[in-house]
Amino acid sequence: MNRILIAEDDPRIVSFLEKGLRSAGFSTTHVGDGRSALEGLRSEQFDLVILDIGLPLLDGFEVLSQARGQGISTPVVVLTARDSVRDTVTGLTSGANDYLAKPFHFAELLARVQLRLHDGSAAHDDARILEHDGLRLDLLAHTAEVDGEPTNLTAREFSLLKVFLSHRGQVLSREQILDHVWGYDFDPASNVVDVYVRTLRKKIGADRLVTVRGAGYKMP
Repeated sequence: MNRILIAEDDPRIVSFLEKGLRSAGFSTTHVGDGRSALEGLRSEQFDLVILDIGLPLLDGFEVLSQARGQGISTPVVVLTARDSVRDTVTGLTSGANDYLAKPFHFAELLARVQLRLHDGSAAHDDARILEHDGLRLDLLAHTAEVDGEPTNLTAREFSLLKVFLSHRGQVLSREQILDHVWGYDFDPASNVVDVYVRTLRKKIGADRLVTVRGAGYKMP
């Protein structure tokens, strides 16, 4: 089980990340300031760090700079509300492996985490591909095939299909799907999940997504 350190000072985002990552099979630990994040990187107990830039005591840029300066190579995915080109470049040149602006969608974060964990390994090609029952998603190229034929999916449809492929056989509630695909800021009372499930069924085949009355949806 891969161990992920979450360095974030917003309790709501922490809860959202921990719930999603644990459901995806990861072990998580949380710290709320930059000094603790740096200590976590130095400990070599973690396989990846999700790092907020706006941390107290020591900001994320400084955490990255010090860690990389000490030869620490643990993969780091940066989360930040700072989405300017300058901040993106600063994050990457400071040593981040990936960069994601808030608000973000959990499905995209999960894909980036999985790819960073497998960078440079023989398992990388397998990790980027999801296949089941004639469906094939390439997470890096962001392409989809249905029964061997290329299929044009919107970004949201792609993320939704990825969630179902990653949780085959599991009943997913509408709230879980909202968390994974639309993120922590989306209205839980919305019917957007049902709308997108209908459009996705038209593209991949209605029998590939099953409605579980009163509970949600699943991919058998």
